[in-house]
Amino acid sequence: MVQTARIKLTSTDRNRLDEVCNEIKDIAEKTGVKLAGPMPLPTKRLVVPTRKSPSGEGTHTYDKWTMRVHKRLIDVSADERLIRRLMRIRVPEDVYIEISLV
Repeated sequence: MVQTARIKLTSTDRNRLDEVCNEIKDIAEKTGVKLAGPMPLPTKRLVVPTRKSPSGEGTHTYDKWTMRVHKRLIDVSADERLIRRLMRIRVPEDVYIEISLV
């Protein structure tokens, strides 16, 4: 039975997230491993409404601040060479990687 590694990537910056996904795809192609993904998962939107006037007097006007959290899922055959190369990837600070063996 072949084990698969499930790689879950999370970031607020979509461009950096896609760069890391492309690096993983290149490594998988070079090692000749089966690759499924990157599958985009639903984007989580965090909305924080705040009052514009700090004292509470005047008109009721609000600012809405949003933060979007983008996620990608990649399934790869768990090959030792691939996993070692994945550990050497330079990952930006705002991209989080979670690797689990399934």
